[in-house]
Amino acid sequence: MTDRLQRLREALEEPLLVTDQVNVKYLTGFNSDNVALLVEPERVRLFTDFRYAEGARGTVKDVEVVETKRYVYADVAPMLSGRVGFEAAVVSYANYEALRGGPAELVPRAGVVEQLRAVKEDGELEAIRKAAEISDEAYERLSRERFIGRTEQELAWLMEQLLHECGGERLSFDVAIGSGPNGAFPHADPTDRKIDAGELVIVDCGTTVQGYASDCTRTFATGSLPAEVKEAYAVCREAQEAALGGVRAGAFGADVDAIARRRIDASQFKGLFGHGLGHGVGMRIHEAPTLRPESKDVLEPGNVVTVEPGIYMPGKGGIRIEDLVVVTDGDPEVLTHFSKDLISVE
Repeated sequence: MTDRLQRLREALEEPLLVTDQVNVKYLTGFNSDNVALLVEPERVRLFTDFRYAEGARGTVKDVEVVETKRYVYADVAPMLSGRVGFEAAVVSYANYEALRGGPAELVPRAGVVEQLRAVKEDGELEAIRKAAEISDEAYERLSRERFIGRTEQELAWLMEQLLHECGGERLSFDVAIGSGPNGAFPHADPTDRKIDAGELVIVDCGTTVQGYASDCTRTFATGSLPAEVKEAYAVCREAQEAALGGVRAGAFGADVDAIARRRIDASQFKGLFGHGLGHGVGMRIHEAPTLRPESKDVLEPGNVVTVEPGIYMPGKGGIRIEDLVVVTDGDPEVLTHFSKDLISVE
């Protein structure tokens, strides 16, 4: 029985059926896209079909592996009884109907395993640190490449190659590139637009190490920029660095977001920062806790979050500066170290 499973048991009000495959992997080490894990006070059962059952028996210790038919939900339903929690954010309506066909009283639960995942263990932090180091190295190499004349898609493919060459296992999300006016779209998909001189280029990317993600954004300049654009960069950077100082144990996610938002809204760029300040990073690129105006999350030591304010000027371009940060008992540990100066590239 893993410590993670034991901690989950202690947090439960009733047995929990875990069907998010990332949560199952976190709790057991077993990875499958067709799996369910029933965590009860006296035993834990893992349900999966023939394709994965033997692998589960060889991977999962102190957990009973039950081979099911291909449609796990329908096969599991008759095996449930009494009150059973289910992951409401994961189970589709069709799968809920399949579970409801059994005798159990189904109780929707949200974020139970995710709250455990939000506080990283030492090994998880080491993997995320390594992924961040790889991102730093890839950005350093990208900054020496030519931007002007390349399309956004070409630059995105180049960054993907650099992440692999620097030791990344796989992308934690598709590389996002927004050049010139496309940078005003916060999460722009790379297009065939050619990058021109005298504009901003947002590069947002991450890689994984041992299944744990990194996330970092930097904004580059392709030569001389208008004074307004340079001022926007300075405001965004000041807001980002101020918010970094607020990433401390006990802080509310909404309050950290407000640190950056107040500074941007006090400038001529009020209203141009429209998304949340940040999000948790771990086995998924977006997970608990969140830093945004509506967040109720309270930061704890071991949380890993992004701090990424942006300023998006329609028709002119955009700026986003993002670091990956570990919450500690003292000062925050910033994991991404590539320069936040407005680097000019050719």
